[in-house]
Amino acid sequence: IAAGERGTGWLRLTARGRAGHGSKVNRSNAVTRLAAAVTRIGDHEWPLRLTPTVRAALTELAAVYGVDADLGDPGGVDNLLQKLGPAAALVEPTVRNSSNPTMLSAGYKINVIPGEAVAHVDGRYLPGGEDEFRATMDRLTGPDVEWEFEHHEVALQAPLDTPTYARMRAAVEEFAPEGRVVPYCMSGGTDAKQFSRLGITGYGFAPLKLPEGFDYQALFHGVDERVPVEALHFGVRVLDRFLRTA
Repeated sequence: IAAGERGTGWLRLTARGRAGHGSKVNRSNAVTRLAAAVTRIGDHEWPLRLTPTVRAALTELAAVYGVDADLGDPGGVDNLLQKLGPAAALVEPTVRNSSNPTMLSAGYKINVIPGEAVAHVDGRYLPGGEDEFRATMDRLTGPDVEWEFEHHEVALQAPLDTPTYARMRAAVEEFAPEGRVVPYCMSGGTDAKQFSRLGITGYGFAPLKLPEGFDYQALFHGVDERVPVEALHFGVRVLDRFLRTA
């Protein structure tokens, strides 16, 4: 059950310099300045930050897999993730902020140094992590590169000790008693961000009972994105049970 979402910080980086001929010395090269900033961002190792939702997820998964969970140490968390098998992919993107360079644009001719170069970065930050994200981007871009949000959305975190969460858990357990309900924080985002502006607390609850080995996450946004029909039937039964008890 998704009880949180990382915030969205899609960035536009702009470096400016002195335009000129490619054969001349130019120490104010916009492309060089941008490339240095992009490299710093791509190489940056974000520190571990465990939100309450992610901490609960790791605790539950450690119990499922029967392994010790030392959540007070970054090395302990990374070691735990290595022992969680496929479940690690659910949690690993949400133990830190992230910033991945994705697009570059500069110049129009090989022998002309452009006066401007632009890059885009897909940034995501944890609940409570936006200030750190902004400060880190200021530091990594440096004095020669400006950055701005091209798209900006809040991070979300929903409580786990609510009647709504308890009813979702009960609905799943009725139809899959062998299962284990685990809260988690989504690495991306949903329309819950827009509903939050209306004061609505959102949970991601679209239950599916997938066959073993079905790599659900690998199909996201793919040309053949799909779920098995039987998994959908299971989800309808669970949602019906939840809504009738709400």
